[in-house]
Amino acid sequence: MTTADPPSPAGGLPAAGDRAGGEDGARDGAATAQLDGTWARDVRWWDVAFYVIVVLSALALLTAGVGDTALLVSLAALGTILLAYLAWGRRAARTRAQVPAHLYLVVAIAGTLVVVGQDALGTLLLFAVFTQIWMLSEHLWAQVVLCVALAAGTALALAFDPATGRVEPDELASAAPQMGVALAFALSLGLWTAHTMRQSERHARLVDALRATQAELARSHHEAGVLAERERVAQEIHDTLAQGFTSVVMLAQAANADLDRGAPDAARERLALVESTARDNLAEARALVAASAPAPLQGSTLGEALRRLATRFTEETGTRTELAADDVPGLSSAEEVVLLRSAQEALTNVRRHAGAGTVRVGLRHDADGTLLEVCDDGRGLPADAAEGYGLRGMRERVAAEGGSLEVGPAPGGGTRVGVRLPATGVGTGRTAPTRRGAVR
Repeated sequence: MTTADPPSPAGGLPAAGDRAGGEDGARDGAATAQLDGTWARDVRWWDVAFYVIVVLSALALLTAGVGDTALLVSLAALGTILLAYLAWGRRAARTRAQVPAHLYLVVAIAGTLVVVGQDALGTLLLFAVFTQIWMLSEHLWAQVVLCVALAAGTALALAFDPATGRVEPDELASAAPQMGVALAFALSLGLWTAHTMRQSERHARLVDALRATQAELARSHHEAGVLAERERVAQEIHDTLAQGFTSVVMLAQAANADLDRGAPDAARERLALVESTARDNLAEARALVAASAPAPLQGSTLGEALRRLATRFTEETGTRTELAADDVPGLSSAEEVVLLRSAQEALTNVRRHAGAGTVRVGLRHDADGTLLEVCDDGRGLPADAAEGYGLRGMRERVAAEGGSLEVGPAPGGGTRVGVRLPATGVGTGRTAPTRRGAVR
């Protein structure tokens, strides 16, 4: 029989074998789902293309003057291919199931060879079948074997003479090079497309993994922020409300003692301090809720806040307090809060543990920065004293501003607490007039 040049087969879409769980092992995410959605849309167009090729092949055979027997055989083969696609191939293209995929491909290759054996116009089917091999099969070895089988079988079918039932050597010599070129094109295009598709799948998984990592980091940062805020609020409560309540309890106990010994005037003074302390605590609570500056610093300088703190400490405890506070220029609000809270915590520790008769509070500014000192003449630190929550919180506050905390023996006995904040470059070397005094 006379042979016609077979068309160059399309490489088609590659198998998406890695989609179900490839080497990257990444869980399906938005990018992978988007790629799968693209695949699902493309499959519908491949359905249309396949049906068009089958219909065109049938029309070509009907109009080519093919003999009745050859026409019936060819149409029967085309119908078988179409039914096999509807039964197995179409489902395999959507589910990636390999058993129905290979059942269909075997039927499609056999049917194509039958049609080509009747007339060379059947080579139109090569466009569809070569494409479907790469689209449906997910194993490289199977794709190559099926392509070789289709190309070799087509060369034999083109050389087959239905009248004699023999393969004509001359026809085979003409068809073999043509199908060799078609096979080379199908393999090269198919392998390249498959590689590109697998790269796209790997990239989609990497994008999903990156997004998952970003989401995890965002959650971690959020949790860290929540923990940090919780720690900050706990420290604020410890440094303000808890200390205020401690003062209220101690003043109430002292007022009861005054009443027991028949000193109502002294008790009234204690109760007045209880009321004042409670009001201050209420102001601190409102400032904490509003996330504003501490109540003692609202509308006043750090030196004035320290003076009021020293006065209140003497009124509540009867301990002599000496204050030497410079007006320190250039401090940020955060630095002022750190120094004020440090002074409050240091005086609270004096109240609870020192048994001191005199406390000295000093604030000064020099070339190295700002120094806050609280010294008492009490019992001093035990050799095995452990650092409590208050000192740990003070150390963390100071460290957050780049400063340092020192706790040790004071000159002449007692305990010294020193907080140094580094110079910020604003106002360094300048000190305003000193206001010094003693609160008795």
